Amino acid sequence: MAFGPTKRKKKTKPMRQGSSPQQAGSSSAGRATSTNTEVELEKAQSDENRTQGKVYSRGKQPEVEIPRVPRVPVGLGPYFYISGSNGAKLVSIYCQSRGWQRIYDNRRKDYALKWCEIKCQETYYHFKEGEQLLYQIPNNRVLTSKIGLLCCLREQERVMKRISRSPNSKLLKMKEFFPESFRLDLKDDRNAFFELCKEGQMWICKPSCSNQGQGIFLLKSPAALNSIQAKLHSFEERLLNKKVPQKAPQARIVQRYIHQPLLLEGKKFDVRSYLLIACTAPYVLCFAQGYVRLACVNYDAASDDLTVHLTNQYMQKKNPLYSQLKEETVWRMEHFNTYVNEKFRKANGLPKDWVFTVFTKRMQQIMLQCFLAAKHKLESKLGYFDLIGCDFLIDENFKVWLLEMNANPALHTNCRALKDIIPTIVFESLDLVLEVFNKRLKGQSVLPLETLSHFALLYHEDAANIGQKQPLKLSTGRYLRPHRMLSHSDTLQHPEGSEDGRITLPSGTPTQLCLREFTHSDTTSPPRAFAHAVVLGLRTVQHWLLF
Repeated sequence: MAFGPTKRKKKTKPMRQGSSPQQAGSSSAGRATSTNTEVELEKAQSDENRTQGKVYSRGKQPEVEIPRVPRVPVGLGPYFYISGSNGAKLVSIYCQSRGWQRIYDNRRKDYALKWCEIKCQETYYHFKEGEQLLYQIPNNRVLTSKIGLLCCLREQERVMKRISRSPNSKLLKMKEFFPESFRLDLKDDRNAFFELCKEGQMWICKPSCSNQGQGIFLLKSPAALNSIQAKLHSFEERLLNKKVPQKAPQARIVQRYIHQPLLLEGKKFDVRSYLLIACTAPYVLCFAQGYVRLACVNYDAASDDLTVHLTNQYMQKKNPLYSQLKEETVWRMEHFNTYVNEKFRKANGLPKDWVFTVFTKRMQQIMLQCFLAAKHKLESKLGYFDLIGCDFLIDENFKVWLLEMNANPALHTNCRALKDIIPTIVFESLDLVLEVFNKRLKGQSVLPLETLSHFALLYHEDAANIGQKQPLKLSTGRYLRPHRMLSHSDTLQHPEGSEDGRITLPSGTPTQLCLREFTHSDTTSPPRAFAHAVVLGLRTVQHWLLF
């Protein structure tokens, strides 16, 4: 499996900065550096308290620093580690509400929960199945990268063509929910695209592994098509001539642009929903409504402004009107449902509450079909979990299209609607992950899910009747139990941030599951993926579409 290096915007070498909101205002001095360690620091720390890494003019001496003694959490575990800023505040609040202690050294192996934005190979190597919880399935890119998802769906389509498709099958053909797509890194695929592409058509070109709209551009003129075709041809020639280029082109796909989208008050929009993989052994999947993302300005298909075409918050912030219209760029699903009832229901013959009935069921169906297409490729261990952001577009004929699935979806709360929606998603996700993990260790039935509230159960592998499971002896979840505080000799000599204060969850937050003592028990785990997993999963999908 391949893991990309951490992207750093700043070139300062001595330290890496994070943004743990619980430590705002805390005092900290210089930090040591280690290539194997990620140290989370606070953005709000005073510049006067930072001395390491400063450049002093000749003859000017720095102030005398008091040597810093490495700090460890005060009190018993369990311990949790967070890397990166996305969702860090909410995860920290959740864990501290349970009395867990935050650690700041990525090399420590006694964590109960690790939440990282960037996947590190070493993290998965040292992961202890059945004892720890780890955010992000290591090879989730088979589902969340543009090329990975496209390959899985194509493979699924080929399998379905070889077997008889039942007239009552719940499975969809790709053309029914996924825009026509081609890979530019494959010669046959890109040749097929250039032969198909005609003047007057619009296509959108996306990097395979990027998110937030980064690296995306539109192809809507012969000049743009000729330019990208020439670049790809030049690279191909260099390979044939055995001339190694300095840098290979970024892997990309091109998708047919949905040029007649449904508009809300004249603006383009898409819908972000969530797929929670609460457990991978066995698989337990849940669906959650998210929110509507709108552009700042009215839609114009001919516009070259990407903020007209891409509705995510990262792109909309680039629009000069964003600061004035920020609150209008995110709608709750209830608002969206009311708007559709009032503006479109009668004119388009839609049933009442189309958003919460037909549209929701379609999203669930598409999500589950995509998961089943990738399931046999995903790595599964008890303790892996994932939260995936799924983006849907509705055209003017009310056809639902899946645009993409995103790993590590944005969990920022920069407007009023998101301050209510995102915490619920994060807190209930962790509730469900812990509940399933706890039941699994005790050998109990996963269902019913006591902490299921905002989410809806989408798929439960135990009930899918997929062959005989092989027994697997698991540990006792020891890192999720309170245990002794490490002595100084037990800790790595690396400076850590000052301890966070105890924080209470907002009223109404779903945190019903209490920390329990685990007892050792023999449990079962589903077998590894096998050759017929795709076909077998596809044949059972109609039983697990909850509508």
